[in-house]
Amino acid sequence: MRRSVNVAALVPSPEEVPSRPRVRMRVVASIVFVLFCVMVLRLWDLQVIDRHQYAVAVNQDSLRTVTIPAPRGLIVDRRDTVLVGNKVENEIVLSRAEASSDPSIVGKVAALCGITPAAVRAALTDPEYSPYEPVPVVQNASPAVVQYLAAHQSQFPGVTVVQVTVRDYPQGGTTGTQVLGYTGPITATYLKSHPNDGYTQTSQIGKTGVEAEEEQYLRGKPGRETIEVTPTGTIVGTVRKTRPVQGDTVVLNLTAALQRDVQQALATVIAADRARTTSGVHPAAPNGAAVVLDAQTGAVLALASYPSYSLTEWVGGISTANYDKLRAGCTAATGGCALNDYAIQGLDTPGSTFKLATATAALQDGLITPTSTKDDTGVFTVRTHGDPTCTSGCTFHDATAFDAGIITVRLAITESDDFFFYTLGLQFWLGRARYGATAIQKVAHAYGFGDLTGIDLPGEVQGRVDSQRTREMLHRLTPKSYPNTFWYPGTNIELAFGQGETVITPIEEAQAYATFADHGIRHQPEVVGAIVSPDGKVVKRVAPKVTGHVSLSPTDYQAMLQGFIGATHTPKGTAYNTFQQYSHVPSSYVIAGKTGTATIATTRAGVAPNAWFVGFGPVNAPTQYVVVVEVAQAGYGEAGAAPAVANIFNYLYAHPPSRSLALPTSAHQPTVVGSVSKP
Repeated sequence: MRRSVNVAALVPSPEEVPSRPRVRMRVVASIVFVLFCVMVLRLWDLQVIDRHQYAVAVNQDSLRTVTIPAPRGLIVDRRDTVLVGNKVENEIVLSRAEASSDPSIVGKVAALCGITPAAVRAALTDPEYSPYEPVPVVQNASPAVVQYLAAHQSQFPGVTVVQVTVRDYPQGGTTGTQVLGYTGPITATYLKSHPNDGYTQTSQIGKTGVEAEEEQYLRGKPGRETIEVTPTGTIVGTVRKTRPVQGDTVVLNLTAALQRDVQQALATVIAADRARTTSGVHPAAPNGAAVVLDAQTGAVLALASYPSYSLTEWVGGISTANYDKLRAGCTAATGGCALNDYAIQGLDTPGSTFKLATATAALQDGLITPTSTKDDTGVFTVRTHGDPTCTSGCTFHDATAFDAGIITVRLAITESDDFFFYTLGLQFWLGRARYGATAIQKVAHAYGFGDLTGIDLPGEVQGRVDSQRTREMLHRLTPKSYPNTFWYPGTNIELAFGQGETVITPIEEAQAYATFADHGIRHQPEVVGAIVSPDGKVVKRVAPKVTGHVSLSPTDYQAMLQGFIGATHTPKGTAYNTFQQYSHVPSSYVIAGKTGTATIATTRAGVAPNAWFVGFGPVNAPTQYVVVVEVAQAGYGEAGAAPAVANIFNYLYAHPPSRSLALPTSAHQPTVVGSVSKP
């Protein structure tokens, strides 16, 4: 039988165990000491080892950095007259924290500013605005609103008036519109691609024209303001602040007065074109362009596009109604889009102005000499085998009804004799084994036809010179619109007098004739002449840039030059009557020129041809200007474009632009008013 165990018998009673208080105290003290050491080590870790990390974290919790936008730089003309400046506007802003604690302020602000409460709430919730800055609810507030707010500030807690700078146009906003361009809100893509340039979601950047092209200089250097905020986002005060630095001043080669004169001449000739009838067709003349270059440097002295608009419409954001109005003409049917810059984006067939390239190629290659003659009978017929467009022969007629008789290259340019150039086109075709299949095209590209000029404006469109390769490219892109890729005698003849698939821009035309005027030296067109910092330091000077050459012997050059002079100075010249009527310069001020009347695909349907005129001069003077005017669907060049060129030269003669730029200095800053009429 198993015996049970008595536990009580095994464990001593408390009375039987001796008391040991010191041991217990030591154990407790040891535990306390260990805990104290742990606490000390933790404090050492927090305050010494990780001090910087936690200090940064604390500062991040209480300090916020706000970007202060920099005023954009000025844009001035070559005489230091301000074309684009800045003005100060009053802006009504509202604190988000105040609107959150007192929602009734939303309705009060809306009533004060004449807007809806919904508009105020939309501004408060707009993620574009920093959460640590008051939100703009009204831009360009009226003086009455500002005064009322100042007198009743206690009724509008959290509502303040701040002064901001916006773009201003001392010349009215319509002088050099497409050249200057406008500003607008920054895009997310642009912001992401420029992370270190000081932009924020509310930044304004250049969208078109010089504003966009010179953004890196115009934007300035933004300031920084470090503010202290509570955990709820309420601003306590400003810790430190650096002021923004205004952007650099961009000095253009343009002059305000000449630019206005060119715009007026273009608008006047378009109005006249629309008011007359040409060969039974009432010209629509929906758009046009004008360019003035310094032939010796490539400096763009004026550049105009029609139709146009006022840059003031974009200040503070263009309204939907105004934008829709500007876009109304931007269709292929009408062709009159105010948002286009037709001087660098308008592509049209050059017509007889292209004869510059054909005549140069024929003289260069020895196809003709200055004394070679052609007997113009008024009708040119070509019969070749294998040309699907001329199976029974192709017949080309002179633009005029009569035959010109014996013609040299000089007379062919003066009279714009198509027959002469028909023969050159055919001769180049028949002699392609000797001269090459692209003899005309090579010279055309040497002048700059069909290539980007490199003008310092965004959005330039490249023209093209007709060729087999060009037609194959067009066919690949749009087979239905360009079904034929052939190149035969008939197409080479069309090329020779500027028809077919050749299209160019007015700036290409101006560069080509400036190249001829400067004896074969091709310059890149330059709108900007210099960049100057706000303190007067020259940041950048734009020197003339040579981009190519065209070779012509002195004899060949003079033959062509006399042909261009004859166009405006001899009775048989295509622009003689026009210049007799509109030109008011002395006979010693010799202006040469060339007309262009370019038929288009729909001409037979009652659409007038495109009108071109190029003038250059004074011939053999130290300074020569090249003036190009082109009006779409305006009829013959001598009536549809030449009057404007004659009028522009009248102004150039009376007010020749200075060759030097008047750069701003620290002591002499650009003038806003008072020098508008300076040439």
